[in-house]
Amino acid sequence: QAQAGWLQHDFGHLSVFSESKWNHWMHKFVIGHLKGAPASWWNHLHFQHHAKPNCFRKDPDVNMHPLFFALGKKLSVELGVQKKKFMPYNHQHKYFFIIGPPALLPLYFQWYIFYFVVQRKQWVDLAWMLTFYIRFYLTYLPLLGVKGILGLHLLVRFIESNWFVWVTQMNHIPMHIDYDNNVDWFSTQLQATCNVHQSLFNDWFSGHLNFQIEHHLFPTMPRHNYWK
Repeated sequence: QAQAGWLQHDFGHLSVFSESKWNHWMHKFVIGHLKGAPASWWNHLHFQHHAKPNCFRKDPDVNMHPLFFALGKKLSVELGVQKKKFMPYNHQHKYFFIIGPPALLPLYFQWYIFYFVVQRKQWVDLAWMLTFYIRFYLTYLPLLGVKGILGLHLLVRFIESNWFVWVTQMNHIPMHIDYDNNVDWFSTQLQATCNVHQSLFNDWFSGHLNFQIEHHLFPTMPRHNYWK
């Protein structure tokens, strides 16, 4: 599931086939049939992220501030001045591992993706999603029963969620986070991204998103060329 996530990311950025339509079709297949999520939902969130990375209230990936975490130096000082304290932020480096990585996919994304497609009437995406669940349950129901299959699904999402959050946050959250100050596009991308050391394992584990700087500057570049 995690590797399929990096693969749908490639198709979503039109970086596999030279023709956009093939990328779009394969994107729907991988994220819809192999992962059970809607392509329209991913596009909606991810395009905003690339347009304004780490811009508070414009990048959906940093919307966890301030209810769960105090992100960025400027926003943290702002909370202190206003004497707002939703969480014990001085311990956020400890409770991040409890709230962030384990909970995102199984507790939030899992129900929100259905709400998203129904609200926006994305019936084609819903049909692709249903093929995932039908295939999953037909495959495992005879082997595990109803309780077993629900447990397996939650376990997979729990492990995947930890994997996904670690990869997506390690190359953005350490960087500058602020309101949108209308800085030029190039500078906005650079100040919000950082790379992670290259190794055979890191490249595989992160889907080459350890080259986050290169990915944000050249989002349609095939991932195996980032190192160049």
